[in-house]
Amino acid sequence: MTTVLDPETPSEPSDGPLVDSVPESVADPSPDGLAAEEPVGGVWSGRLLVPTLGIVLTVTLLAFEAMAVGTVMPVTARDLDGLSLYGWGFSATLIASLLTTVLAGGWVDRSGPGRPLLTGLGLFVAGLAAAGAAPTMWIFIGARMFQGLGTGVAMVAVYVLIARVYPEALRPRVFAALSAAWVLPSLIGPAIGGLVAQHAGWRWVFLGLIPLVVPAAAMLVPALRDVRPSEREAQRPAQRTTAVRYVAAVAVAGGAGVLLYGFQHPGVVMAIGVAIGLAGLGFGLPKMLPAGTLRFRRGLPSAVLVRGLLAGAFFGMDVFIPLALTSLHKFSPSEAGVVLTLGALGWSGASQIQGRSERSRQFFVRLGSVLVTAGIVAAAVAVQFNGWAAAPAWMVGGAGMGFAIGSLSVLVLNESPEEEQGVNSAALQITDNLGSSLFVGAASAVVAAVGTDHLGSGLAISGVLLSALAVVGILASLRLTPRHAT
Repeated sequence: MTTVLDPETPSEPSDGPLVDSVPESVADPSPDGLAAEEPVGGVWSGRLLVPTLGIVLTVTLLAFEAMAVGTVMPVTARDLDGLSLYGWGFSATLIASLLTTVLAGGWVDRSGPGRPLLTGLGLFVAGLAAAGAAPTMWIFIGARMFQGLGTGVAMVAVYVLIARVYPEALRPRVFAALSAAWVLPSLIGPAIGGLVAQHAGWRWVFLGLIPLVVPAAAMLVPALRDVRPSEREAQRPAQRTTAVRYVAAVAVAGGAGVLLYGFQHPGVVMAIGVAIGLAGLGFGLPKMLPAGTLRFRRGLPSAVLVRGLLAGAFFGMDVFIPLALTSLHKFSPSEAGVVLTLGALGWSGASQIQGRSERSRQFFVRLGSVLVTAGIVAAAVAVQFNGWAAAPAWMVGGAGMGFAIGSLSVLVLNESPEEEQGVNSAALQITDNLGSSLFVGAASAVVAAVGTDHLGSGLAISGVLLSALAVVGILASLRLTPRHAT
């Protein structure tokens, strides 16, 4: 594909491997894909307009389902007489998503993003339909697993589709658009989900999304038809999806589930669950992430690691800000929501800035890591004294995520050989999901152990732990440039 630079879209500066050479998968002229024929313009113009709309709508639907389900889960569990299984309505989706994220990476690399993406959307629709019609809580949990299966495959395929369709210089703008696609559902998803559940019934929160998946898929079909596996992919053996990799995927998914279960049950059960869960993760993760990720190896491995560290630190704090504000400062739910909304707006605004800036991706990851750390520290202190002071603090933290997350995605795609874009995109999703879910679970365990009578102390301890995690993210962000490029 020929890289076409938008006059308003910057190229990467010369502090990393992204400038020294254009990746072969982008620079080589190719008859496949839209980028080869795209005239000078942005992601919202020319032949890129329709695939951009399709990608943004797809991610918006996946995000809306993730955000709205939290609002309707209490009603769903009571209606299906399944309050004892409440947590599995969330955990089942996570575990299934982890499993298919791993397996999708190799599939996408071998066959291209087309078939995996449409399969993922099909599984997602099947899960929505089954959830909307579920007569029992166990069937509902099974439906949520199908939604997770579809989401895991679809997100990996979307990342690779971006790499194949868009010139390297336009990718930051695409990921800025994806950030906006997450922000809107985070702002209105819970409210819309609650209104639909109240006036039409909780089942329509799931069933109502199905008709919207069809136009999203239809807009992607032309781009998917033009993007075919390269000769390198077609000739590449399936070594990345060997039996060992399948076993590793099961070990990670199972380990995460056991670990989350252990976090919810203090005492002996927690000790056993944590031990088994960490063993599963310790066995599986090194086989599914780029070599050296857990050892802070320079370049792509550290980029994957930073993604998980920042997600864990940020979302760990994000979950507890409303609890702190409503419990310690008597905020109403809507007032607490304002603070989270400001964080989401900071994320979206910063993402748009990084998408148009001439600065390197490494710069924005490092800046974002520092801002996330500052936001967590400031918010952890603010909720102990003045609730409204958490608002500007969390806008800073959100801005940090906006600067870092999209830039990390661009870095990973640009540094990946074309035949490994799938497995490396999967690695990003794995660390993101694991980081956010496991550290939210760990922080919850700390708060539960301290007790509701000492909620402020529990939140303070969690804040210290999450701040330390973010500091580790800063250190890892200093190792984004591969050694050969320094």
